[in-house]
Amino acid sequence: MNDPVREQIINLLKGGQAHLTLDDTLKGFPEKLRGVKPPGAPHSAWQLLEHLRIAQLDILEFSRDAKHVSPKWPEGYWPNVDRAGSAELWNETVRQFRQDLKAMQELVADPAQDLFAKIPQGTGQTLLREALLLADHNSNHLGSLILMGRLLS
Repeated sequence: MNDPVREQIINLLKGGQAHLTLDDTLKGFPEKLRGVKPPGAPHSAWQLLEHLRIAQLDILEFSRDAKHVSPKWPEGYWPNVDRAGSAELWNETVRQFRQDLKAMQELVADPAQDLFAKIPQGTGQTLLREALLLADHNSNHLGSLILMGRLLS
């Protein structure tokens, strides 16, 4: 790719510049603590990670599918509070998160996609705006996961 704007957006989505990557954030997060809520926190680490996955998928699908219907806010963006998480759920969430993040990077990298064109099913959003929104949302909650891991350890 020889498009500096697309390259910068993809780098931002990957993380590792001013923000940690997903892998750096999750490295060493104790399995036994993935379903535990820190005192005063509304969610477990897995619930927060699953929220990240759900929101990321919504942003991706909104950006590429005119027929996409977003989940109902806020309950559609969070797993059921009774599901604390398990190793299997954690691993599946991470797998899907990586897959969807890669798909967003590929969408941004595609020169056939106009970064500045309004998304037809939107209210003025562009692919550029959605990619930046995704990077911002992921960065915010990955930071929360880092803090959560420290509070629980």
